[in-house]
Amino acid sequence: MKTHICIAAIATILFASAAFSQDKKTETKKSDKQNPKWEQLFNGKDLTGWKAKIRGYKYGENFGDTFRVVDGLLTVNYDKYDKFDRKFGHLFYKKPYSNYNMRIEYRFIGKQVAGGPGWAKRNSGVMIHCQDPTTMGKNQDFPVSIEVQLLGGLGTGKRTTMNLCTPGTHVEMDGALVRRHCTSSKSDTYHGEKWVTAEIEVRGGKTVKHLIDGKSVLSYEKPQLDPRDKNAKSLIKDESNLVITGGYISLQSESHPIQFRKVEIQEVKVDKK
Repeated sequence: MKTHICIAAIATILFASAAFSQDKKTETKKSDKQNPKWEQLFNGKDLTGWKAKIRGYKYGENFGDTFRVVDGLLTVNYDKYDKFDRKFGHLFYKKPYSNYNMRIEYRFIGKQVAGGPGWAKRNSGVMIHCQDPTTMGKNQDFPVSIEVQLLGGLGTGKRTTMNLCTPGTHVEMDGALVRRHCTSSKSDTYHGEKWVTAEIEVRGGKTVKHLIDGKSVLSYEKPQLDPRDKNAKSLIKDESNLVITGGYISLQSESHPIQFRKVEIQEVKVDKK
């Protein structure tokens, strides 16, 4: 009798263990679908998948080797420049995105190149919802886009990072259209050459959120084309619907050296209802 009870108990335990294991596998599969793997846009070796567009030059011409990989870091440098001379540059990734989470690790290094504008000291950015780089004019300073502005501290005082700037665009905040060019975030100030981990959550033409170390520092809605902007005008197909639902991603060159050791993206499936 006791033997029968013992066998039955063992069988029950084995059945429960198998069921638990199956449930965990099911949960993992669901989790993988809900949270797909992060894709590395920068491979740590070279600029495969990326192309430069620098003011005054054709798309794909990386003047002065501005964008390069140094010791495994994607580096924006100006040691081959005599002076900056408004050569604003952008390094574009090869494909557009719409709904995604993006994570970067960056730091400012060295000194600003001669001739760089005063406001561009320790200043760079990640441009999202960019126009197709092949449609940019040869002497166009910035792509029509939403700029996630990166700023480094100047040694003293407060200077937030992960701000918003809007070349050829507008956004809405709390249901109201925001026409000002730049909006400051609520971030801390990062002096020196320390690494900063920043994230961007993009949900098409609905919402965008800027985060540092998982903490939201700025959010807004309905990124849209500015019908008054000369570069944006050529991109407008329907004046009754200016909202931008997706676009290319680029890293900025604005005259101060900066490095990126991680650039990764996680595409997100959203309910279209």
